[in-house]
Amino acid sequence: MTTVAIIGYGYWGPNLLRNYMELPTASLESGCRVKYVCDLRSEQLARAQARYPAVQTTSSFERVIDDPEVEAVVIATPISTHHPLAAAALRVGKHVFVEKPIAASSAEAAELCRLAAGGGLTLMVGHTFVYSPPVRKVKQIIDSGELGEIRFVTSQRVNLGLHQKDVSVIWDLATHDLSILDYWLGDGHRAPQTAPAATPHGHGATPDDVVAVSVTGRACVRRHIPDVAFVNLRFRSGVVALAHVSWLSPVKLRRTVVVGSKKMVLYDDTAADEKVRLYDHGVHYTEPTTFEEFELTYHTGDIVAPRLDTTEPLRAEALHFLECVETGRPPLSDGAAGLRVVKVLEAAEESLRGDSCLVKVEPAAECGPHLRAAGGGRGEPAAGGGRGEPAAGGGRGEPAAGGGREEPAVAPDAAGSRLHVVESDAAGATRPPDRSDRSVRP
Repeated sequence: MTTVAIIGYGYWGPNLLRNYMELPTASLESGCRVKYVCDLRSEQLARAQARYPAVQTTSSFERVIDDPEVEAVVIATPISTHHPLAAAALRVGKHVFVEKPIAASSAEAAELCRLAAGGGLTLMVGHTFVYSPPVRKVKQIIDSGELGEIRFVTSQRVNLGLHQKDVSVIWDLATHDLSILDYWLGDGHRAPQTAPAATPHGHGATPDDVVAVSVTGRACVRRHIPDVAFVNLRFRSGVVALAHVSWLSPVKLRRTVVVGSKKMVLYDDTAADEKVRLYDHGVHYTEPTTFEEFELTYHTGDIVAPRLDTTEPLRAEALHFLECVETGRPPLSDGAAGLRVVKVLEAAEESLRGDSCLVKVEPAAECGPHLRAAGGGRGEPAAGGGRGEPAAGGGRGEPAAGGGREEPAVAPDAAGSRLHVVESDAAGATRPPDRSDRSVRP
C-alpha cells in the first residue's frame, strides 16, 4: 500500500485528490492510500474533510514529510514553492510528483533531478497532456512512421483570459505545447514503456531536441506582461514548430497540426469527437524532363479518425506515478522532461526580452533519462537512515497557518538546506503555472 499526501488544495488539488481516491486498486501492486491533505487555508481543509472524512488534514508541511508512513507527496502549489517543497521531500526520502512546470528555473529543476537520482527516488512532473488519449495516439502515429519524415508542427492554444498578474502567457500556456512536443519528438519517448521500434521513416527512431527558440509577443492589456506570443522552435533534426499562445481570442482553440512527408495529422482537443484526424494528403515533387512538365503533384486521399480511449488523463497520470513508485521504472514525464521544458521556457523569455532574437537552448547533463538508484522495486532512500537525513543546517521551519492576509511562501536558505518562511513581494510568485493552486503556500 503506497501512502501519499496531497500538498495544496486550491484550484487543481481537488482534482488530484479525487483521482487518487478513486484509483482502481486492482491496477496497482498493493493499492494506494491518501493520508493527508495539506493546505494553509482552513476553509479549504474543511472542504476536503467534508468530502473525504477518512483523509487527515493539516496546515503543516513539516508534519507530512516527518511522517514515516508517507511514501510519496503530490505537490500542486504555486511555482515559487515547487523547488523548496519538492527538495525538502526528496531529502527525507519521499517520492515526488509536482505539477507543471517543475520549477521556476532550470537550476532548480536540475537540483531536483540530482536529488531524486541520488536518493533512488521517483520524480515526476504533471505534464498531463502526455497522458491524454489523443496525444498518445498521435505519438503512436508518429512513431509508426506513417507520417513519413516530420517536416513541421504548428499549434494554437488561445482563449479569452485568464490574464495573470505575474507571468507571461508563455509560462502559462506554452508549457503544454512544449511538453507535448517533447513527448512526440524529443527525449520523452526514451522511457522504456514507450520506446518504439526503429523505423526507416518514423521520427521515433531518433530522439530530437529543441536547439533554438525565438519569440515574438506583445503586452496588450497589462504593461510588461505579454498576453500574446508566437514561439518559433528549431529542433536538432531540422524540424521547425510554431506555437501560438494568447489570452486574447474570441474563441478557445486547442489545435495542433503535424505535417510529414507522407501524411498529416490534426489534433483538436476542443472537438466534441474525432479529436485526431489522419489525412492522407500531400505534395509530391518530381524533376521535370521537359520545360512544360508540371513539377508538383497534389494528393488528397482518405481522412481517418482513429478510435481513442476514454481514460481521464489525470487518472492515467496518477496511476502511472504510483506504478513507477512501486516498480522503480522511470516516469514518462520524469524530472528530466520537466527540466527540458523549463530550459526552453527560459530561452523563450530571453528571446522575448531581447527583441525576438534567436536564443540557443543548451542541453544539460541532467537532461538524460531519469534513473532511479539500484536497490529494488520501490527504491531505497539515500544512505544515512531509513528516510534519509536533511542537509546540515538545522530543522525545517514550519509554515505559518493560513489567514486572511497573503500567505507566506516557503523558501530555501542560501545553502538550500533549510526551510524558512518569507513574505511574498507585491508581485507574488515569479512564474506560477496556470493549473497550480496560486493561493496555497504550504
